[in-house]
Amino acid sequence: MTTGFSSGSCRFADYFVICGLDTESGLEPDELSGENFEQSPLRRTFKSKVLAHYPDNVEWNPFDQDAVGMLCMPKGLAFRTQMDSREPQFHSFIITREDGSRTYGFALTFFEEVTSKQICSAMQTLYHMHNAEQYDILHTPTSPQGPEDQRRQHTPSRPMLHAAPAISRLQRFNSYDISRDTLYVSKCICLITPMAFAQACSKVLQQLHQAVSSPQPPPLPLESYIYNILYEVPLPPSGRSLKFSGVYGPVVCQRPSTSELPLFDFAIGEMFNLLGVENVLQLFTCALLEMQILLYSQHYQRLMTVAESITALMFPFQWQHVYVPILPASLLHFLDAPVPYLMGLHSNGQDDRTKLELPQEANLCFVDIDNHFIELPEELPQFPNKLEFIQEISEVLMSFGVSPEGNVYSSDSQAKYRGFRAADMVSDKRNGNLASPLNSYLLRENETIARLQALVKRTGVSLDKLLAASLHSNKDGRVQCDEEELKMHQLNIQVREVFANRFTQMFADYEVFVIQPSHDKESWFTNRDQMQNFDKASFLSDQPEPYLPFLSRFLETQMFASFIDSKILCHDDEEKEHTLRVFDARVDKIRMLNVRTPTLRTSMYQKCTNIEEAAIEMRVSKIDHTALHPHLLDMKIGQGRYEQGFFPRLQSDVLSTGPTSNKWAKRSAPAQWRRRDRQKQHAEHLYLDNDQREKYIQEARNLGTTIRQPKLSNLSPSVIAQTNWKFVEGLLKECRNKTKRMLVEKMGREAVELGHGEVSITGVEENTLIASLCDLLERIWSHGLQVKQGKSALWSHLLHYQDSKEKKNATPGSLGRKSDGGGSVMPPLKISLIQDMRHIQNISEIKTDVGKARAWVRLSMEKKLLSRHLKQLLSDHELTKKLYKRYAFLRCDDEKEQFLYHLLSFNAVDYFCFTNVFTTIMIPYHVVVVPSKKLGGSMFTANPWVCVSGELAETGVLQVPRNTLEITFECQNLGKLTTVQMGHDNTGLYAKWLVECVVVRNEITGHTYKFPCGRWLGKGVDDGSLERILVGELMTPSSENDERMCRTPPMQQSPGMMRRFVTISPNKLNTGQIQEGVGEAINGIVKHFHKPEKERGSLTLLLCGEYGLVWALEQVFQHGFKSPRLFKNVFIWDFLEKAQVYFESAEQREVTPDENWQTRVRHFCRFMRAINNAPRNIGKDGKFQMLVCLGARDHLLHHWIALLADCPITSQMYEDTALIKDRSLVNALIRVLQTLQEFNITLEASLVKGVGI
Repeated sequence: MTTGFSSGSCRFADYFVICGLDTESGLEPDELSGENFEQSPLRRTFKSKVLAHYPDNVEWNPFDQDAVGMLCMPKGLAFRTQMDSREPQFHSFIITREDGSRTYGFALTFFEEVTSKQICSAMQTLYHMHNAEQYDILHTPTSPQGPEDQRRQHTPSRPMLHAAPAISRLQRFNSYDISRDTLYVSKCICLITPMAFAQACSKVLQQLHQAVSSPQPPPLPLESYIYNILYEVPLPPSGRSLKFSGVYGPVVCQRPSTSELPLFDFAIGEMFNLLGVENVLQLFTCALLEMQILLYSQHYQRLMTVAESITALMFPFQWQHVYVPILPASLLHFLDAPVPYLMGLHSNGQDDRTKLELPQEANLCFVDIDNHFIELPEELPQFPNKLEFIQEISEVLMSFGVSPEGNVYSSDSQAKYRGFRAADMVSDKRNGNLASPLNSYLLRENETIARLQALVKRTGVSLDKLLAASLHSNKDGRVQCDEEELKMHQLNIQVREVFANRFTQMFADYEVFVIQPSHDKESWFTNRDQMQNFDKASFLSDQPEPYLPFLSRFLETQMFASFIDSKILCHDDEEKEHTLRVFDARVDKIRMLNVRTPTLRTSMYQKCTNIEEAAIEMRVSKIDHTALHPHLLDMKIGQGRYEQGFFPRLQSDVLSTGPTSNKWAKRSAPAQWRRRDRQKQHAEHLYLDNDQREKYIQEARNLGTTIRQPKLSNLSPSVIAQTNWKFVEGLLKECRNKTKRMLVEKMGREAVELGHGEVSITGVEENTLIASLCDLLERIWSHGLQVKQGKSALWSHLLHYQDSKEKKNATPGSLGRKSDGGGSVMPPLKISLIQDMRHIQNISEIKTDVGKARAWVRLSMEKKLLSRHLKQLLSDHELTKKLYKRYAFLRCDDEKEQFLYHLLSFNAVDYFCFTNVFTTIMIPYHVVVVPSKKLGGSMFTANPWVCVSGELAETGVLQVPRNTLEITFECQNLGKLTTVQMGHDNTGLYAKWLVECVVVRNEITGHTYKFPCGRWLGKGVDDGSLERILVGELMTPSSENDERMCRTPPMQQSPGMMRRFVTISPNKLNTGQIQEGVGEAINGIVKHFHKPEKERGSLTLLLCGEYGLVWALEQVFQHGFKSPRLFKNVFIWDFLEKAQVYFESAEQREVTPDENWQTRVRHFCRFMRAINNAPRNIGKDGKFQMLVCLGARDHLLHHWIALLADCPITSQMYEDTALIKDRSLVNALIRVLQTLQEFNITLEASLVKGVGI
């Protein structure tokens, strides 16, 4: 991939390595690679050693003996006899250094006869012991367990008991008899190179092996060829091709120019063949979202091909986390790592998936390469335009004869088709049937083939040709190697271009949203954690809706952050990283082509148009450079001879140092050369020692990931402990960053004014952040687990806790302090972890453990109990000890405390992440009506009712028992509560009722809403209303709860001027204060509409709530209203009715000033009549409220104010000083009300029920 090459390396290969059996130290069992004593000795693994490597060391790439030895032979030595197959196997591997730079290794493993007598007799002895043991086991099945067996109990092992005849079979197949059998052992030759030229290296190694195994000795001694490749073959310059000589034939390698996609020399087609397009795309999505990915296969090369292909397709992004495509058996504890990783695990071909004990699977993507099968984490979002994308990739693959569904018979069924020849298929076709056995097999095996055939018809490639082609290519692939290789390169380029094109389309105008830092680079680095480098909210608000679930999570990843960081660091083209420069060039091209405005997004799928494969053909057909030919070296007579079939010990004196004269092999180039080639080296991303920028990029990367790459060597317990310690620190740091990010997002405005990053958080984004918090919790809970149970470690711990508590029969939550409900009105909900678990267990919609754990986290966040619940869960030390190993995060006390402290900070903001997500579940609500204490409601005889409405639904009318005045009912989630309608049926002798407020509580989340009333309900009292619409607000728990952190009051209640005036002079407000009240009310509504849709609060509250629009207009009309004789109240509604009568008679008299006036009058009278005729028993103030709401909705309020100001009734009913008689004040009021015209106000159903307008 594009990560840097070691500076100074200009040679094609850095080292040549030989690994194998060290006859001096003899047979050492390899304990680390799993206990395998019950295996027969030929199937066990033994330690391999690095036997030789040339040269000893190169300064730009120090030789890492442990890592190379481990990766050349990840499973150690293998033994065979003449009965077994001994095909040479090629595989590649990668060594990632701690700074993130990579070197590649290419290894060919073959078998050699064992000549050492000691080794053969040792093997014979092992067999005698093994057979005796098997015999014992067969005849004494109840033998006591030795410590060996007990240890084996923990590792998933094959069943020990064989049937009686098995012993003879064992001896026949798995035995080794020194007198009868020849023993073979594996040996490996390997090239370590700075760049991944897989095809070229594989040819070189195969030709070297061929030279040793062929009867004729090669033209020159082997040393000459190895010396040539180590010291005389340079790396091809970018954009050029190079030809050099192998033992038997020329080898060509070529390197893309700086404007093309970075070098990639593995066969991407192979990955599609193994997995199929659908699976590849799912795996790709998991990789982009930085899930944990585990590849599983019995072929090392397949692991490497899939890992490298997936990471190459991510261009321009780069995988930022642990990357170990081949995980040596001795490093299995890495799977415990609680960080994103991409690892490859070797399967021995016999175990099935169920035997694998993986520590965490909550967000694991498991890819069984050999069986064409992939297990995905839950809640994986779809890649944007997935179907069209699959279609486009399939068309490319088919044009190269690769089946988009993958090769169904690439694995298990291979054996069935070995006998099948392409010729049979063709002749079969002449007889009029489609190669019947194969095809019917395919159709039976693969339900997706129908889709494939439809696609085939459209693209005009016939299926049997395609299969014939793929069978052919397997059969005689070696003949026209260059042809095949060229085809592979072309397929690679086309597929990679299609993938790269998706990102260039998706991020075509990403540059606009990059937030350039205002500081210099140094201070930018020190504050890197706090800085937002990309305006996510604005970017997402431009995206088509279906993209959001994927994009909002992708923007949170480390790879996206690093990509933007490198963009910020490179201001001019000269400085840019290679990938970034290529990507930006493409983006510019797309923007030139797209005539549509760059910011206008469409979700229309745009296919890839620029595929430059001509360059490769050019390079391959016209070779730019030819390296020196191999030549005789200055060796002593008699050296360089060897025995056929054995790879010789080479002459180290000639291989350990290179030629001195060669210009480019010098260790340090002269200064002016370095200066001249600086740009080129940048382009190639070479690490320059003195280059600040590299240091910066590296620091930036390391900031996000404390542990980039664990060291492969040195596996002492202390190192393992230290690795785990690094993981613990990393988890803590990630927790700190996540909590901080979520708080900053949530606190929105106030935080921005304090200078923390961006303004708003959308619903999608909040979900993303909470989902990533859930992932983090799962990773923490699965770190250092003793035994894994279920897919969610957190839920499994909770269940253990629940069991232990229920056994003790403790009253749930007895130690929970009481949380405070609505004052003394409701007995508070008990705080109980177990109760919250039961709520989740009762939700039938949630089926999986991972889902339950996530719902529980969301509920605890909403109740502001997450930190407290987890503290309680972890306070059961016995349980934690039972479930976790000593080094686990949850058993590191200080870190655990800090972690809980970070979670505590979530209590500072209100989350509705449970209510808003589980919208269809049933929730119990508790309603209490609080009558006024002053005027006893005890005589009240009528039957009250309520109807509760929320953002998602409303309940319908619920009867409230008169004696208790409270009910609990269950209904589908109402969302955040907005209004309560309440009233009574006016029956009995005393049907007058003074209600103070209504309190409603959600019994699951504990959210309590208070709906203040403070008015009478009854005929002939107050405004004669039998029902009222109350607008409520979420109550904040009172301050007695000192454990919780200080709370910021909710947003709406910023103590405006109005609140202060009203408290100063509750009776009369002057005109200035009234104007200000109207201004604040309107301002609230305007602000509401300027927020993104997902974040708006309740509009009802702004219209009808405390100091809302209705209240403000009430003040306008109350000002200077003449109060009539004592004891008789006059309401604004009375004035409006009189005005209505006047207007209606004026219309009949036809004294009409103009057209406009008439339509306004008509509207006004129509609304007045509709409200008066409504079937509801609403009082006069309720009617006024309705009129204001409808007027606001239909943008008529300012017209009506103008009408009323000119109406003669006004002069009768108002004093001369009244606001409504003051022309200039009225005009100002009209202007303010006009600002509502641009908004589309939708009213809640409860406000206008029964009014048919």
